[in-house]
Amino acid sequence: MPRRRSDLSGRALGLPAGLTLLATLATLPLSTGLQAHDFERTTVHLTIARDGRFELRLAHDPQWLLLRMDSLAGQPGRPADSAEARDARLTALAPDAIDRVVLFIDGREVRPESSTYAPPPDTVPAGEFALASYTLRGQLPASSTTLRWYYGLVADPYPFTLTLADGTTVTEWVQGDAWSTALALGTAPQPTLTDDLVRYVWLGITHIVPGGLDHMLFIAGLFLLTAAWRSLLWQVSAFTVAHTLTLGLALTGVIALPSAVVEPLIALSIRYVGLENVRTRELTRTRVGLVFVFGLLHGLGFAGVMQGLRLPASQLVPGLLGFNLGVELGQLAVLGSLALLTWPLRHRVWYHQRMVTPASLGIALIGLYWAVTRLMQG
Repeated sequence: MPRRRSDLSGRALGLPAGLTLLATLATLPLSTGLQAHDFERTTVHLTIARDGRFELRLAHDPQWLLLRMDSLAGQPGRPADSAEARDARLTALAPDAIDRVVLFIDGREVRPESSTYAPPPDTVPAGEFALASYTLRGQLPASSTTLRWYYGLVADPYPFTLTLADGTTVTEWVQGDAWSTALALGTAPQPTLTDDLVRYVWLGITHIVPGGLDHMLFIAGLFLLTAAWRSLLWQVSAFTVAHTLTLGLALTGVIALPSAVVEPLIALSIRYVGLENVRTRELTRTRVGLVFVFGLLHGLGFAGVMQGLRLPASQLVPGLLGFNLGVELGQLAVLGSLALLTWPLRHRVWYHQRMVTPASLGIALIGLYWAVTRLMQG
């Protein structure tokens, strides 16, 4: 009996290539060894006193920091057997931290004079991480006017905060492989509302693409349920309303949950949408309700980024609006990419069996992997 035309067309369209691209999206976190929120766990704070003395605090996830410092020191990276052993090794490596930073003051390099290690605190506020830190100290030249900064330890975006002697604070998000902008060391000019909005919109975008692998996989799971655009609109709308709500409530201090609870639940939400895509092809009210609940969790995850900045009251509204807009733009970028990838195939009779099912199972496995590892780390 001859094959149906649609089946033959599916093979001619190169289904394995399309499936490979979807599988690449689903398996990227495993193949790179990245965790979804590692870039949020790096913060840099430079404080300058009136006499020009400075303290530079480099804060990181301690296990990540150990593996990275070992690698740069030419030693085989290996997890420590205990927190005490980890801290002992990081203390020994403290002098090497000086070689990982570059401070250019008025076009000339200034090197820190000392470096000390501090282990992560026993307790941290809800939504924040327990970070280990190196504190580098030194002296700036007299009458210094501008600073440019480079950090050779990280590759992901991180917040660089500069606090001047008069108490003025400026925070800039710096790409790990790039220099900061030139920052004034006198009385810092106050950024305009437009400056604030643009900065936080970009932060929201990069939190999704490329930094939010878990959020990207969740959005991909929503996209894959059915080829009907109305179904996607209902799901994305529920997700957007929910994460906007909890993001605002968390930033204003109304609600708070520790990341050790939020992050595994986000991973389980990814697992759920992946498995449900395999079981059904129709949107139900239950699915929309659960997507709303999952959006509440993802909003708390988004809030962790903003809370780490410790925004002053004057920047809370532009920060919330700009970041949330950036998140939406990042989500649209993911959806647009998936639509372009699958557009020629979405109405083929084999689309669910050969495209949706394998990709959704991959997403579910990634969600389960993240849930287990985050519970073990948390």
